[in-house]
Amino acid sequence: MRILFLGTGTSHGVPVIGCHCPVCTSSDPHDRRMRSSILIEEGDTSAVIDTGCEFRIQALGAGITHLDGVLYTHAHADHLMGLDDLRVFSSSGRFPIYGFQSVLDSISRIFPYAFQTLPYKGAPQLERNAVGEGEQFSVGGIVFTAIPVMHGMMRIAGYRFGSAAYLTDVSDILWNENRERLEGVRTLIIGALRDRPHWSHFTFQQAVDAARTIGAEKVYFTHINHETSYSDIQRRFAPYAESAYDGLEIEVD
Repeated sequence: MRILFLGTGTSHGVPVIGCHCPVCTSSDPHDRRMRSSILIEEGDTSAVIDTGCEFRIQALGAGITHLDGVLYTHAHADHLMGLDDLRVFSSSGRFPIYGFQSVLDSISRIFPYAFQTLPYKGAPQLERNAVGEGEQFSVGGIVFTAIPVMHGMMRIAGYRFGSAAYLTDVSDILWNENRERLEGVRTLIIGALRDRPHWSHFTFQQAVDAARTIGAEKVYFTHINHETSYSDIQRRFAPYAESAYDGLEIEVD
């Protein structure tokens, strides 16, 4: 199974508009981060988790020509606002999206035209597929499990697939609830915003601690802001935990 990191940045992206800090002005391409999203490919199946503001740019850069579905973690703008560009995948029928019912309800309010019985010509035509907490479901040939985690005061979805899990925008992995769901995860992709504490995101060290609780063998940070450079993260946390970066490809079981 192949994972391609389409974006690894936080809601502002990196560089941040108007910022002249060392990371935002860095010449290292690893320090340029679009909003967080991944592409997962297994056999003939391709799926994406979240469509942020730059989804069109990310899809063009990755050469995406086919998708079997998109999974949503939550309805914040940096994970959702590229949804309209799914229109190219619904030209031959309604395109499936997946998420908690509350997330699909929010998407329906923000993009009502994507679900109309008689849609506006050229609008995306989407099919809503609600998944419950802990539910297993298939997108093409890939089996996912919806993993509830906390993002501040909000319960959002992470996703497990095979021996990997994707938990972005997380401040609590709800270990007592998710112990069995996360058992055997060897590759963990986890949101780690910065060093300073944040009320709705893990710090780097909190993400590492959560990964060790899960028993993951390899960790990739994502959803990273502009306070810490790629090279600094690598120096401090590799080889156990590494900073993902836009365009990184990994293989998982």
